[in-house]
Amino acid sequence: MTQDVIALTPHMPDTETLLAGLFAGGPELRLGQAAGGAVAQLCAADGRALVSIEAPLYVQVPGEAQRLLGTRAESPLWWTEARATTSVPEAARLAGSIAGRLKSVLGGETWPPETEHTEVVTVDEVESSSGEEALIGVDILTDKAAVVIQDRPLIPAMTWLVDLLRTAAESGRKLQLVTPPGARLTFPMRSVLQRMGASWVVRDAQCGYYDGLDGAVLQWQDGQFAVADGEPETADAFTVAAPGGSDHQLLLSVRTIQPATGELVLGGGLETAWKVLAGGLPAGWSPSEPLTQPWSPRQLTEVARRRAQQGVPTWLVVIGSPEQPSIATVHVTHTPAGIEERFTLAVGYTSDQTPPLELLAELAESLATRHHLATMLCQLRRARADLTTPAHREELPLPVSFTLGPQAVRDIGLDQARQLSNGFSPAELGPAVSPALHFTVGDGTDAAAWDRLQELNRCLKAG
Repeated sequence: MTQDVIALTPHMPDTETLLAGLFAGGPELRLGQAAGGAVAQLCAADGRALVSIEAPLYVQVPGEAQRLLGTRAESPLWWTEARATTSVPEAARLAGSIAGRLKSVLGGETWPPETEHTEVVTVDEVESSSGEEALIGVDILTDKAAVVIQDRPLIPAMTWLVDLLRTAAESGRKLQLVTPPGARLTFPMRSVLQRMGASWVVRDAQCGYYDGLDGAVLQWQDGQFAVADGEPETADAFTVAAPGGSDHQLLLSVRTIQPATGELVLGGGLETAWKVLAGGLPAGWSPSEPLTQPWSPRQLTEVARRRAQQGVPTWLVVIGSPEQPSIATVHVTHTPAGIEERFTLAVGYTSDQTPPLELLAELAESLATRHHLATMLCQLRRARADLTTPAHREELPLPVSFTLGPQAVRDIGLDQARQLSNGFSPAELGPAVSPALHFTVGDGTDAAAWDRLQELNRCLKAG
């Protein structure tokens, strides 16, 4: 298990300041590197990492410290994160001294605030490592699983954790994230866990452990957390009603396919959706959390283009202003048909706000005529307006509308698409010769909307 300590400073930690922080353990500790030099480590004599210090991040996006840590530190700021192993008792105090020394020189604050101090920490002799920390941040490593234990109340999609998800998958292991009861996931963290087939394991006093997303009781067996043999059980803690029952989340899943030209700029469709559903433009973006870069479609495009030239897809997080909770994950791939940009935008609405479902057809038409829309699915559910995921049962999202873009309609044939979907009375959006078809299947309260969406999908596939 690691304990995270973060220094939030108004000035960049320079080399001298970082070295002063790294001497918090005295001259006996060794200095090492990992992740190609992006991570500095204070190590015991046998090389075991006691504290890993991430390269400082310049966070320019407003509200990130408040959103992820609950502090009032204002952006722009420098975010320096130290992760201490809990297998060595003194490591947590060592991380607190590193952060405290950065704050004493540069100003700002630390998180958690009670960990801050500037004393020299003497580390007793450390037993030889068993080799289970070959992957940075992993607490238990087996042939089947890489187990990471986190004690943060809100778990974001941090750079090292996203990288670890990929590394574990490449080695044929399943990453399993273990958290205390009451912990929550950010929307991007939940998305990447599900996309990579990882597990969220929640400690529970009654049953031991359970899956934070489906409630199944888990036990440690054969080198991983897995559902116990026999009839699957649901943890009682999972069935407790989560707060925010009168709040809503609107989930918009969009896929566009654009020609791969030198003039291509990504993010236009996302901007359009953000204006309609959240009342403004995105505020920032980054490949992980915290989000560091102010919103810039051109910079986002440059990153995606460089990664496409290397033959790898791009996964990004985009966030809106703190006033209206809104966040999206974006996935960009280069396909034979062109540049496929898929994004899922989540917007949170409190009980005194009404999700603007009446604007969905207008949004679909704009995406179809200006941004090469392929498909768009809109769903609504009762869930926390802050867009975080608790380890409690939440209502499933219910479909509201589905839009088929002009190219997909042409592939089926407009007359045949009209005939196949006649029972659904779609609205034809855009030019009459090449329209998009927009289907309303529910209002976000009717569970039968899933049956209608499945029937519509069956009819369209028949074409």
